[in-house]
Amino acid sequence: MQNLLDPAILFFVFGVLAGAVGSNLEIPKSIAKFLSLYLLMALGLKGGFELAKSGLTPGVLLSLGAAMSMAFIVPALGYAFLKNRVARYDAAAVAASYGSVSAVTFVTAINFLESAGTSVGGHMAAAMVVMESPAIIMAVLLANSIRHHQALANGGNTKASAMPIGKILHESFTDGAQLLLLGALAVGYISGESGKAMMQPFSTDLFKGMLAFFLLDMGLMVAKNFRDARQASPVLIGYAVLAPLLHASIALALAWLLELPLGDATLLMVLSASASYIVVPAVLRYAIPEANPAIYFGLSLGITFPLNITVGIPVYAAMARAVLG
Repeated sequence: MQNLLDPAILFFVFGVLAGAVGSNLEIPKSIAKFLSLYLLMALGLKGGFELAKSGLTPGVLLSLGAAMSMAFIVPALGYAFLKNRVARYDAAAVAASYGSVSAVTFVTAINFLESAGTSVGGHMAAAMVVMESPAIIMAVLLANSIRHHQALANGGNTKASAMPIGKILHESFTDGAQLLLLGALAVGYISGESGKAMMQPFSTDLFKGMLAFFLLDMGLMVAKNFRDARQASPVLIGYAVLAPLLHASIALALAWLLELPLGDATLLMVLSASASYIVVPAVLRYAIPEANPAIYFGLSLGITFPLNITVGIPVYAAMARAVLG
């Protein structure tokens, strides 16, 4: 309940309500883009400052390894479950969206944990970057396999049916948002405590207000995409609601096995439970044009994102606290 009283979350709820009643309230695209870039830059800086303080310890490497593992486990499970229930291209696209991560959900989770007094490792910003691309790679390989089998069945050219994976990988690894996050992480790490003091007004003092403004815009977007989400099949709607909880539970089990700190474990759960609605959809429009964007974009933004923002994050934090203490 406390999470719902957070001003940033309340602005998100307000945005959803404003969009639902058909208000003409909107955030200009250029401002929304700036807010997104600001949050990524501030997040990267804060992560870099904390990483400079802690260093690359074995615990840090364990957390990054756990993140990489979840980046492969989640899309593999998603595709295995969906491939015989929906069109296989759609199954691959949805699996990729849920195998990747939502930066805004991650930022909101950090804000929640810091407000609750739970320390978080700066290296988890790097973990988010690590988890972005594996799902895209798996989806492209799956789509190429589907095209190959279809071409064989139809007696066509199997080479012509495959999408060039090199171009897809280049797009996913050089995405501007990821590069900015990594660049800010490096700047924070190199500049250390002196850099933290200089950037305090930018990366810390403004952060809460900027997050609230951005979540208002996200609320408006959710309201616009909820219609597409409602039109999806019951199987997909059920997946969008229940799969995040399953993914978070697997991440928690992994964190328990590896004895990760509470903050790192919670963020790993949040990352595993989130779904990409920015980077992955942009890449998939080119990589898997056969898939329906209304399905993978609508599910991630219309159902999973608002559930995670409003109730998911505190639930995952409570689960982690109950298991890890």
